[in-house]
Amino acid sequence: MSVPISPTVFPAYPWYFRPLNWLLVGLASLPLAVLYGVARLLYWLMAYVLRYRRRVVLENLRNSFPEKSAVQIDQIANGFYWHFAQVMVEILKLRTLSAAEMRRRVVIENPEVLARLFAENKQVLTLGSHTGNWEWILPSGAVVFPGRVTGVYKPLMNPFFESFLLELRTRLGAKLLPMKSTLRDLLRHRGQGRALSMLSDQAAGPEDQPYWTNFLHQDTPFYTGADKLAAQFGCAAVYVTIRRVRRGYYRISLTELHDGQTTLPPQEHQLTEAFARLLERDIQASPSDYLWSHRRWKHKR
Repeated sequence: MSVPISPTVFPAYPWYFRPLNWLLVGLASLPLAVLYGVARLLYWLMAYVLRYRRRVVLENLRNSFPEKSAVQIDQIANGFYWHFAQVMVEILKLRTLSAAEMRRRVVIENPEVLARLFAENKQVLTLGSHTGNWEWILPSGAVVFPGRVTGVYKPLMNPFFESFLLELRTRLGAKLLPMKSTLRDLLRHRGQGRALSMLSDQAAGPEDQPYWTNFLHQDTPFYTGADKLAAQFGCAAVYVTIRRVRRGYYRISLTELHDGQTTLPPQEHQLTEAFARLLERDIQASPSDYLWSHRRWKHKR
């Protein structure tokens, strides 16, 4: 039996954002084939005109792949801009994409991993990253597992974009949970088979007491929430990979990291280390498909 879905409350925003809303909804109504033409324009603007965060992108790539030549680094960087442009229009398309179309475009290779844990009434921490189209993970999971998928997110300050993104992310049945409400939500839903989706590759700061490990040839801080929550609430943990098969089509693979039954000392950071190693593998396999414009290494130990 699925978990009931609570209605999402969208924040009100000032009237002068309405024309922007109409524009975005109008664009989202276009076929994806047309939107990929828009993506070509976005790619050209970001890569060659605005040079969007070019210095950050190149610095991240050089440090992550010291063995690659300058030509190879530039190729990966340009590949990233094209990847990012496609993801941008695909995220916008969530405003009108149907559940049937989402099921057709995103295939979960081994859904039995989650299905078994749900049958055991386990709360599952699904640990994803900014690879592939990360925004399609949550809605595709909600389509396959109705009422069982909640995404943890950090609310935006701008009320219009907060409302717009909430609608994008929840219209196919997913729930969203502000990060600060995670503990209370886990307590409330103990004993219910459900997934709490987390993007776990954000840049943890010193105040977060991060776990440091060597990641892509760099000393890198990671949030340790997965280890703490799994130990405290007996959560299972699953690593989520999403990779592009071809334009507009993705495959998701699930890797069980913890069954939620065995003892997991949080101070050993087993889940965080396993996450780092699997993410490193995925980035090295498809370098352009990671969010290199993010300042992942802005903090030092």
